[in-house]
Amino acid sequence: MPVKDRSYLYENLRNKHREFVYDSYTINYRGDDLFIEYLFTMAGGIEFRPSLHFPASAFFRAEDITESMLRNLVFHIGMIELISYWKTACPPKIIIKPHKLSEEQAEWWKNLYYKGMGEFFFMNNIAVGYDDFVNIYNHENSSERTLLSHMNFSDGLIIPVGGGKDSVVTLELLKDHKPVVIPMVVNHRRATRQTIECAGFDLSNVLVINRKLDQTMLDLNDKGYLNGHTPFSALLAFISLLACAGTKTWYVALSNESSASEATIPGTDINHQYSKSYEFEKSFRDYVMKFICPEIEYFSFLRPLNELQIAGLFARYQKYHKVFKSCNVGSKSDIWCCNCSKCLFVFIILAPFLEPGKLFDIFGENLFDKLDLKKYFDELTGISEYKPFECVGTIEEVNIALCLAVKKFYNEQEKPALIKYYIESEKCIHYFNRRIDLLSSVSSKHFVPERFIRRVLDNLPIEHGWR
Repeated sequence: MPVKDRSYLYENLRNKHREFVYDSYTINYRGDDLFIEYLFTMAGGIEFRPSLHFPASAFFRAEDITESMLRNLVFHIGMIELISYWKTACPPKIIIKPHKLSEEQAEWWKNLYYKGMGEFFFMNNIAVGYDDFVNIYNHENSSERTLLSHMNFSDGLIIPVGGGKDSVVTLELLKDHKPVVIPMVVNHRRATRQTIECAGFDLSNVLVINRKLDQTMLDLNDKGYLNGHTPFSALLAFISLLACAGTKTWYVALSNESSASEATIPGTDINHQYSKSYEFEKSFRDYVMKFICPEIEYFSFLRPLNELQIAGLFARYQKYHKVFKSCNVGSKSDIWCCNCSKCLFVFIILAPFLEPGKLFDIFGENLFDKLDLKKYFDELTGISEYKPFECVGTIEEVNIALCLAVKKFYNEQEKPALIKYYIESEKCIHYFNRRIDLLSSVSSKHFVPERFIRRVLDNLPIEHGWR
């Protein structure tokens, strides 16, 4: 795990840039398309102007949202968008101008920033306490509070799609929901388009939001300012609320699984992808209920399941096997790089359910033959001290997947290098003959509405003994 000590730079930049201001947002229409621009400023005359574009369609009309609700939704998207720009210097004070936050709201946002930036702090070797890293203040001229809104919604369903195996499973199990299912994408790429088309949706019926980062932030990164992970899934959550309001759709079905709640930041109980965790989901639902719109139902459809179960479900859907992509390294080129921990994890978790030749067809090579991936292999299996900071399964899930793959596909034949290495490890000895409860257990920590939970449970493949 390539941790770089930027603690001195952190202190230096905080002293140089003492304040970060959420100055304003603007809402404009070009035709029926909605355009949103934010203005964030930082001490030293630095301005950031990120933007979002919501194209109008037959099913999305921002002009039908009441003005007070639209302003509230746009403001809240800005509250999470700002953290991508704050992180460049981590000023100790954030000042909010467009609306006035209550003490409860300010504390909620501080908690999200702190836990959502856990990976950022760790990877930059920044030791920071909750009380000291930032304080949030209303500007002295802020007077307009955010107002709770109520709306009449239809019984539709929005499904955010990222192009990986998890959103594929959600699409497949929910795509026949009536009266409407609307796939939602932030910044289209080939994998998301092909995934949605494989599910049978016309691209004209997809809500595509275009998010544009501000160039000043990218320039500061090039100049050596701080950089790192921010809680994108929290941004997606707030964007999905505006999507609900513009489509009159009250359900948002995410694809985060139970494994996403495992603590991964060393020395804490925080997952590096905090905004994918059950804790965030619960907190977000409570916040929406109190301060935005209580009719919106935000939940993660796959939360009852673990990564191994999801992989088994995904293995059924062969039409997606050549189009789905989960590799962050290769995301811009829409490829599997086959040299990172995420590629190796997906290869491992699918290994019990797909024959080696079919895995080869997906990735273009046999990752179990690559001894140069041993470092990532050790991290994923728990042989190393730290797990990779990627959206990967738990150490137990990885080990059970490997043991199942060995028993099913690699028991009698000549074994590839990483499988030979694993068989001789203490991890394999520990897990090989264990009772595999992961294949039959379903987590009770979820918010899946009763009307949808049977779609999860009834589709667990009985051929693998999941009942």
